Amino acid sequence: MSKELELQQTLWKALKSDMTLMLALSGVEEGHSHPMTAQFDPDRPDGPIWFFTSRETDLVRAMGERHRAVAHFAAKDHELFASMHGTLVLDNDPATIDRLWNRYVAAWFKGGKQDPLLQLLRFDAERGQVWLNDSSLLAGVKMVLGMDPKKAYNAKVAEVDLR
Repeated sequence: MSKELELQQTLWKALKSDMTLMLALSGVEEGHSHPMTAQFDPDRPDGPIWFFTSRETDLVRAMGERHRAVAHFAAKDHELFASMHGTLVLDNDPATIDRLWNRYVAAWFKGGKQDPLLQLLRFDAERGQVWLNDSSLLAGVKMVLGMDPKKAYNAKVAEVDLR
């Protein structure tokens, strides 16, 4: 298996485990990254990434129907970091909302699946960069032993295709 494919699979596994990403619109100067909880369709486990939010958020108001976006991810154990680029799309498909709906999402929307403020976003990730963390302690030990820590680092970083 290629390094890129291995890192891509490791990324999807970590995303499904931790589920929180920082999401921002590309090229929006005043825009801030927003912490968002990712949802994954069981029928399409490797994307797209879905987010439930409110129509009243700055993110939704600024994006129009679709917008280029970037998502940043840090695994809870800090063993993996990623930056993903793609397109964010407004997508309130009732069948998708039904599939992804859960009690955690329901807690945010008093009107349930028909809440007028409910907005489902679809992030179609296209490409990204993934970094596996090689702890600085381990890198220090490698240097003491005369090993080049950059070789190990290069094996743990890759540009990945996420389509």
